[in-house]
Amino acid sequence: MGRGSNERNGTIMQRRAVVGGAGGFIGHHMVRYLKDKGYWVRGVDIKEPEYEATAADEFLVLDLREWENCLKATEGVEEVYQLAADMGGIGYITGNRVEIARNNVLINAHMLEAAFQNGVQRHFYSSSACIYPMYKQHDPDVTPLKEEDAYPADPEEGYGWEKLYSEKLCQYYQEEGKLETRVARFHNIYGPLGTYEGGREKAPAAISRKVALANDGDDIEIWGDGQQTRSFTYVDDCVEGIYLVSEVAGKKLVKQHDLTKPQGVRGRNSDNDLCKATLGWAPEVTLEDGLKSTYAWIEDQLDAAGRLPMSASA
Repeated sequence: MGRGSNERNGTIMQRRAVVGGAGGFIGHHMVRYLKDKGYWVRGVDIKEPEYEATAADEFLVLDLREWENCLKATEGVEEVYQLAADMGGIGYITGNRVEIARNNVLINAHMLEAAFQNGVQRHFYSSSACIYPMYKQHDPDVTPLKEEDAYPADPEEGYGWEKLYSEKLCQYYQEEGKLETRVARFHNIYGPLGTYEGGREKAPAAISRKVALANDGDDIEIWGDGQQTRSFTYVDDCVEGIYLVSEVAGKKLVKQHDLTKPQGVRGRNSDNDLCKATLGWAPEVTLEDGLKSTYAWIEDQLDAAGRLPMSASA
């Protein structure tokens, strides 16, 4: 009997899950992953997926900042995958702290309580590496961050603080026996079918767009001095992990570093020892392989829109 089913009175029942944020990048991939596992899936978001039709059995367009919408979203399911969030790249999260903090606290508080009131069996919450203390991330050659490094707390302003607060809410629901909760802290998820322009895109998508739109020999703008370090996780590894708790283009380009743009902490890296010990699992897709598929998808999108340089689309 697969994970997407359970047995009741001799009858195999299909498990039911809701994915909050199913119109977004990770949520869209999560829906597809759960469907492949045999689940009945409800997708919920403020918008439908932009680049591909959802695989969800049911998709509800709902604003999860609203309490009644969260009750509706979590009704009649055993599992909640709470990926809904107001977020984006470093430029967006540093310039919209009020909206991000307010919107996400409302979404997460309402989704937890709605899941509890509707008798949900398990609630997964997607946190972020932005919760880790700023004082541990001043050096590009950073020591990999462990789960216990979160305290004493000094997270990223706005986005990091609201993520850490929502982690604590999950902890309280678990400790008081109201709801079984699980939390994972994401480190820069990337891959196809994600936002690649407009200000909310992450670094891999932004770089892929700039490279695709450039002619051979062009300059491309790089935010910061290029010495920042990060961990990156390909989206297929990410959704599997959730479920278990510039030469890519062949072009020679000149990088022009813009030190006036936000660049975040100097160094951030993930220590995956606890993940390996607990789940017997670790991400498998290398950054090189992941960027190849991400770049190819973004290049195809730009080509279809007629935006590629003539030399690249010829």
